[in-house]
Amino acid sequence: MNFDEYPLMSQIKETKEVFWINSKYECINISQSGGLSIEDIQDAEARLKRFAPYIETVFPETAENGGIIESPLAEISKMKTSLEAAANHPIQGRLLLKCDSHLPISGSIKARGGIYEVLKHAEDLALAEGMLSLKDDYSVLKDNRFKEFFSRYKIAVGSTGNLGLSIGIMSAALGFKVYVHMSSDARQWKKDLLRRKGVTVIEYSSDYSKAVEEGRRQSDLDPSSYFVDDENSQNLFLGYAVAALRIQNQLKDMRITVDEAHPLFVYLPCGVGGGPGGVAFGLKILFGSNVHCFFAEPTHSPCMLVGMMTGLHNQISVQDLGIDNITEADGLAVGRPSGFVGKTMENLLSGIFTIEDSKLYKLLSMLADTENIYIEPSAAAGFPGPCLLMNSDEGKDYIKAMGLWGKMNKSTHIVWATGGSMVPETIKMSYYHKGKTLIAENPCNFQKI
Repeated sequence: MNFDEYPLMSQIKETKEVFWINSKYECINISQSGGLSIEDIQDAEARLKRFAPYIETVFPETAENGGIIESPLAEISKMKTSLEAAANHPIQGRLLLKCDSHLPISGSIKARGGIYEVLKHAEDLALAEGMLSLKDDYSVLKDNRFKEFFSRYKIAVGSTGNLGLSIGIMSAALGFKVYVHMSSDARQWKKDLLRRKGVTVIEYSSDYSKAVEEGRRQSDLDPSSYFVDDENSQNLFLGYAVAALRIQNQLKDMRITVDEAHPLFVYLPCGVGGGPGGVAFGLKILFGSNVHCFFAEPTHSPCMLVGMMTGLHNQISVQDLGIDNITEADGLAVGRPSGFVGKTMENLLSGIFTIEDSKLYKLLSMLADTENIYIEPSAAAGFPGPCLLMNSDEGKDYIKAMGLWGKMNKSTHIVWATGGSMVPETIKMSYYHKGKTLIAENPCNFQKI
């Protein structure tokens, strides 16, 4: 393929920041995509409610929400002011932060899809064995007989870190033998935490794709092993999609309207694509043409951008373009995207932008200073979105093409913070101080790409 036909390709290869608008995007309402529908999302939500009594018992930090794993949706007006100053341009509408960085149990968006898939697998096994019925109080799953039963089975996953935490913590709590295959960019503290939970961590000197490949290969050799496939799993995807139902209720509680006159914009950090893809899919099912979803990727790991822009999806990696896939945003350090997600989002995703690592640190420091919210570097990737939408040629063209010019003052922008609350204090403060140092050397500037 001649990559020169893509105007942004030379900048992408040079690891420069870009803002790509998806030419295949269709501003329509949908009832399904990729064979999945609202009924599938509602089924996933019902399953999570069945497990709530168990989760509340085993993880007391979820008691406040009755065993439902959910995060706050917070207005961040002070951060908005700082972003406007950095862009030298106003952000029309309200700016909110979806704090999946503070989800209970594993402190990241992966607590949605990862934990959901483990729970579904556990339910399937227990139902098939006749140990459980859908009408039971699922708190019985804490009993030793269930732990002994699940200990006969294995669960495996390949991860850059956060998915491994979610899968490992929940699987170990239920009694499964757990194997997490960790790529070279995974943080040491995440490996250490998993080992303390009784999880077997297998380390690789290569990147995410190799960890997944090897984890899948080893799991396939063992009939008792179940592999959580972040690249292709519909169950993971649906676990993430449930977030849309939750955020719909949170917006109602905040008296925020989403309709033709009140558009919603959502900015989601993207690695292999399962988390942001599932959330965006759920939002598109619920809000249709009134929600506009953008993914954010590091300049050194723009796998979903490259896959969707070329239409090659998982048939191309960033390494094929000479990009090293080395980034401080460990959760986003993925060289090859999910083909399942890319194809599902082909007509649903508005666009993708990339961000330099240094800005991730600056943005997390700005958020700490303005809102006293601490996140990890990868979780800050979505913050340039509102600035780019309002202040770049690509963003202005999109607003115009969608007929949104007169509606932006009534819009809502949600930046999705994907992880960070479980970061050890010393590391958290090192992130913060690094951001402060970088700002002192070169203040944040979002006036242009």
